Amino acid sequence: MQIKTKSGRVLTLPTPAENAAINAGIAADPDTYELPDAAFKQLRRVGRPVAAVPKERITIRLSHDVVAQFRASGKGWQTRVDAALKDWLKNHPACS
Repeated sequence: MQIKTKSGRVLTLPTPAENAAINAGIAADPDTYELPDAAFKQLRRVGRPVAAVPKERITIRLSHDVVAQFRASGKGWQTRVDAALKDWLKNHPACS
């Protein structure tokens, strides 16, 4: 069976026989196991928590020298650009 993704990519799903062979391989592997449904339901999400007020994704064109300087400051440079813009808005209340 084949399915088509939103991007147009075509994926071929395993046949029932292939699926059975995959599951048999998983069952035979001593280093892995399948969680029971009750244990699976108790799992919690790992990673960054979902923000109460998520940031909006936009496209913006900035001068090369501005971007280069923020990037040179290391990881988190986009957050620092956001902070610089917020600071600018505090000092220019007519624009907010």
